[in-house]
Amino acid sequence: QLHYSVPEDREPGFSVGDLAKDLGVEVRSLAARNLRLVSEGGQRHFQVDLAAGVLLLDSRLDREALCGQSPTCSLHLQLVMENPLQLHRVEVDVLDVNDNAPQFPKPEVVLEITEVANPGTRLPLEVAEDADMGSNSISTYELSPSKHFALSINVRGDGVKMPEIVLEKALDREKVPVHHLTLTALDGGNPVKSGTAKVTIHVLDANDNPPVCDPPISKVHLEENVPVGTLVTKLNVTDLDEGPNGDVEYSFKTSNNAPGKFTKLFSLDARTGEIRTKAPLDYEESSAYEIAVRARDKGSPAMEGHCHLRVELIDINDNSPEIVLTSVSSPVQEDATPGTVIALIGVKDSDSGDNGQVRLQIAKELPFKLVSSFKEHFSLVTNGPLDREKASGYNITVRAVDSGSPQRATQKTFYLRIADVNDNAPNFSSPFDTAHIQENSLPGTSVFSVSASDPDEGNNAKLSYTILDNGMQDIPISTYFRIDQDNGTIYTVRALDYEQDKVFQVPVEVKDAGSPALSSTAVVHVFVLDENDNAPSIVYPSVPKGSAFHQAIPALAEPGYLVTKIVAVDADSGHNAWLSYQLQETAEALPFQVERRSGEIRLAQALRESEDSHRLVVEVRDNGTPSLSASVVIVISPEENSVQDFSKSLDLPQSSPKDTNLTLYLIISLVSISLVSCAMFALVA
Repeated sequence: QLHYSVPEDREPGFSVGDLAKDLGVEVRSLAARNLRLVSEGGQRHFQVDLAAGVLLLDSRLDREALCGQSPTCSLHLQLVMENPLQLHRVEVDVLDVNDNAPQFPKPEVVLEITEVANPGTRLPLEVAEDADMGSNSISTYELSPSKHFALSINVRGDGVKMPEIVLEKALDREKVPVHHLTLTALDGGNPVKSGTAKVTIHVLDANDNPPVCDPPISKVHLEENVPVGTLVTKLNVTDLDEGPNGDVEYSFKTSNNAPGKFTKLFSLDARTGEIRTKAPLDYEESSAYEIAVRARDKGSPAMEGHCHLRVELIDINDNSPEIVLTSVSSPVQEDATPGTVIALIGVKDSDSGDNGQVRLQIAKELPFKLVSSFKEHFSLVTNGPLDREKASGYNITVRAVDSGSPQRATQKTFYLRIADVNDNAPNFSSPFDTAHIQENSLPGTSVFSVSASDPDEGNNAKLSYTILDNGMQDIPISTYFRIDQDNGTIYTVRALDYEQDKVFQVPVEVKDAGSPALSSTAVVHVFVLDENDNAPSIVYPSVPKGSAFHQAIPALAEPGYLVTKIVAVDADSGHNAWLSYQLQETAEALPFQVERRSGEIRLAQALRESEDSHRLVVEVRDNGTPSLSASVVIVISPEENSVQDFSKSLDLPQSSPKDTNLTLYLIISLVSISLVSCAMFALVA
């Protein structure tokens, strides 16, 4: 808080204080920090010279117009600077200058005094008014020289000096019926200023006892906002005379500086002297009232006394606190450090004492706290970490409660938005996924769509997908698959061959558009499904295409004789590799049959002696859809000297079970491969 003072008579442009020096900042930084002036009173009396960094008068000040009769006169300003946001309070005291001379309510005062008045009789005079304060206000009074009268000065409860004319020597109306005096009021300024009033005193006859107020100066305490008509006091006035000379009437005494100010708030019963309220009283408007009452009898000539009553109001808690949001920084980054200033808050209460003591509160569960900057000004700062993903904003309710009884409170709510920072990496719904695709699918076929989410917003949540080449395949994975970077759909780049690659591991990376960018990865296992695209291949007997295999058997072979065995393989797998053997139908019945699963050709019935060779066409067919096949032609010739030994006809050792049970081994291999595939699928799932 900065404090300056300036005399009230200075011209506009007068330098009040060096802001840059007192704030400890460089002059050239003031414009960049957008230094601006805010007047708390709503009136603009000052301006800031940003080039020089000084506070200047914007208009000529009149202390009396600004603060009236207040003993102190201060103007309060607020300086707001940004980057960082700061609030400074400036208090400027307006110093009084002796620019007003004392002035009496009336230029001429007429008084009356009975000739029988005793020495010591006092004649109250009107108090002079001086708009200046302190030493420049009324200092003393002087009375022109007189043989009969002297001047006495009393001090009222509020410090006001009250002049009275005191009779020092008995009067003789027959000698001097009228006395002319001059009353001078002097202030304490330098140079001294003065004002005068002519005092004319008429010496009267008869009624020689004036009304007397007991006590002449009294004080009453009264709560503000009492009901209209409340009795304030009843004046105690006595007059020793009898009859009309002792019958007193009451009336208010007013001055021309404030005519009727208290008469609008109080009523006086002219007969009883009761003073009552006739309008609501407000402590915040005025904490005390000075009431002057004239008590005048009905004698001839009439005599009067004077009563002075000071009514001091007792403040009650009738004003709620007021909250002023000077500045709010919204939005605030979610990574703001604890202690970051969010808002500058001012509070004021028109009540006084405990009724005007205000404390601010916010909800304890909020990640903010209030820090007192200086009197009646607070800063709202962060008190913990912020997370936009948990709370994108806060409705902050500031509650102001005074210390009165009963307490009065007010609250103000404002919304604070939390700005996003890229503090969350994208996250796949699953780190591992499984996809299946038929082999020989056309390039561009959709394989699988990966999905990721990012709790951030804006560019921090804008995702793009890429496929990583991790070196797990012999050929870069990008030659097999591509991915749509926007939606994460994986497509084939070329046709896949199950017989070459049965499974692919496709690593996918998702990256957001934040700065710096964050990413995560997932692996998609792509299993290639077999298609029946390979025909069976006959391994034995191996004959050139278009030729026949010749096999001799004994002419006397018995039914069941093993002629030969067809051995075939299929590059496909599963049902597509299950082979069956059959003889093509001929016009005549053949004495041979072939085992459907093993491919063994056996003699079905004994040969006749006259039979020549037989031509058999053996077809091997797989179990795929559509089914593929291969065939071989076998010519079987019966011979007399042929030995019934199948091992010789096969050109393989008969003792080897590997050849005789080849079909069984193939079936076992196929079953094993199927079981391993099922186990892999279960493991991936």
